[in-house]
Amino acid sequence: QVQLEESGGGSVQAGGSLRLSCAASGFSGFSLDSYVISWFRQAPGKEREGVSCIRNSDGNTYYYGNSVKGRFTISRDNAKNTVYLQMNNLKPEDTAIYYCAGDQGIVCSNFPLEYDLWGQGTQVTVSS
Repeated sequence: QVQLEESGGGSVQAGGSLRLSCAASGFSGFSLDSYVISWFRQAPGKEREGVSCIRNSDGNTYYYGNSVKGRFTISRDNAKNTVYLQMNNLKPEDTAIYYCAGDQGIVCSNFPLEYDLWGQGTQVTVSS
């Protein structure tokens, strides 16, 4: 069964950077380039929220909410079958578990129910 696997989380001080990776596992030959991939995050006691999305058809990117615009960058490397989330100038409010999610449609969405592939998440902790 194909799953997504996140990596790259950790603990950093405010102003620091992390790069998260999302790769497919469980089935050799599976290609992420046919999927819309989004990053979501969930902080303790809060609902899961969309962070960013990259389309499969044209590589267009979307960022949800003003809090990450200009600081986070989503990208994909189809040769490595991986989607990245570069996070710069991290703030304590970015602390959350970050998940990547995949959908075989062509439209980016920040609604978790639209996605049928999920990873287990990676913890990001930003201290002040």
